[in-house]
This record gives sequence, C-alpha cells and structure tokens, in this order.
Amino acid sequence: MSGPTDPRPPDAPRPVPDGRDESPAERADRNWNEVLQELRVLQTGSQIITGFLLALAFQPAFADLSGEQRGFYLVLIAVSALSAIVALAPVALHRFLFQHRAKRTVVAYGHIALLTSLLTVSLLLVGVVTFVFDVVLGGTASWIAGAVLGGVIIVLWVAVPLVVRVRREGASR
Repeated sequence: MSGPTDPRPPDAPRPVPDGRDESPAERADRNWNEVLQELRVLQTGSQIITGFLLALAFQPAFADLSGEQRGFYLVLIAVSALSAIVALAPVALHRFLFQHRAKRTVVAYGHIALLTSLLTVSLLLVGVVTFVFDVVLGGTASWIAGAVLGGVIIVLWVAVPLVVRVRREGASR
C-alpha cells in the first residue's frame, strides 16, 4: 500500500484487514486493555461468589450440613480460589514482564487465562447452585438445577459464540 500515492512515512502504522490503522504495539496495548476489562468483570463475579461461600462456614446452620455437603463445600472453596488465581495470572505475568516489550505474549497468555477462568467460574456457578439446591431441596433437585444451569452456560458461553463466529467467518468470505 506504501508508494508514491501513500503520504505516510514508511514507518507509519499501516491499515490491517479489520480497517484499524494501528501498529502492532498499539494493537497489543488495545488488546491488553480489553483483556483487563474482561478480567475485571470476571473477577468481580467470582469475588462475590467467593464471599458468599466464605460467609457460609460462619453461619449457625453450617453445622447441620452432612459430611458430603461439607466436602462439596470445600471443593467449591478450592475452585473459587483457583478461579481467582487463574484470573489474576495475566496481571502477575504483566508485572514480571513490565517494560520488557512482551505485551503480545502477555495478551496471548491473558486470552488463555480468561478462557480457563471462564471454565472455572462456570464450574463454580454450577457447583454453588447445586450446593444451595441440595441444602434447600435435596439431591434430585440439586442435580436437576446443576444440569439446567450447566446447559444454559454451554449454550450462552459456548454454542452462541461459536455460531456467531462461524456466521461472521462465512459472511466475510
């Protein structure tokens, strides 16, 4: 695209297929900001669930839980901690690689961490709903509630995005 009719200097950012006129570094910065925004949304939700779970252990009715329910509760606490750790991992990597010109690596790592966080948060959501239904209504209701919520997550977080992606790719051909 550069040539006698292109008034930009040779080192100026060039348009990319999506129409944005940004350099690779500018693209990495923009993508990192998008990753951070998604991490904020994800982290807020998982922190609320974690707070709920941690408060449960200090409620008088906690003593009434069966051994199985207590075990499941502890699994949920572990998954909750794991989701927070995974969601914060890109921030830790960014701190270690700060000013080392590795933004694209940080963004790629952040993408994988976000997908992993979505998986752990989906497990956490299904687990918490299953746990609450088990305590309130019993085993059968908890399995049904967990399965329905799991199905909704698969549809909204996996199937719909895949369909939209396939349609967009088909439309761009």
